[in-house]
Amino acid sequence: MENKSAHWEHVYETKGPADVSWTQEVPQTSLNYINECQLPKDANIIDIGGGDSKLVDFLLEAGYQNITVLDISKAALNKAQQRLGEKASLVTWIVQDITTFSPKTTYDCWHDRAAFHFMTTPEQIQQYISVASNYIRKGGYAIIGTFSNDGPEKCSGLPVARYSETALTATLQVQFEKIKCITEDHITPFNTTQHFLFCAFRKK
Repeated sequence: MENKSAHWEHVYETKGPADVSWTQEVPQTSLNYINECQLPKDANIIDIGGGDSKLVDFLLEAGYQNITVLDISKAALNKAQQRLGEKASLVTWIVQDITTFSPKTTYDCWHDRAAFHFMTTPEQIQQYISVASNYIRKGGYAIIGTFSNDGPEKCSGLPVARYSETALTATLQVQFEKIKCITEDHITPFNTTQHFLFCAFRKK
């Protein structure tokens, strides 16, 4: 974790939202998927690799009461907490590498637009899937946003995995059943386009 952690600490300590490609003023696709899950307001929702994403802001505004944001970078979570101010106390913040995450609870909704595509070895992918399958409740949802086959080969200087709908479904099929997938063109703060694949799955 140390090398990965140091990389992301440096990124968040030296760059603002306008300097990183993943920034979204409104994470609309993620919000649409979460809304379609029709979760109760007290559902356990976790944002994997949430960093200083504004998804948590919109979930709080929508009235969700049990939100967790996990990221490998403490600096990223500090930025989100500072932005939220007093509302930050309503959220559970966890500094952790997702592949070694071992929570004391299970989640109704697992959202990840930031971490899964950085799992580039079979071992990392299997560790991630093992954690997700262990800590998403049966019938719960996994919403995964990852780079599509037309997406970039690197992000923040690191290699990434890219997926077609077929490949992502096959990767998760033992534990998860696909609900639906869409592709999305994400416009970065530098006015370039990144191609994403967003899929929703249900835990078997």
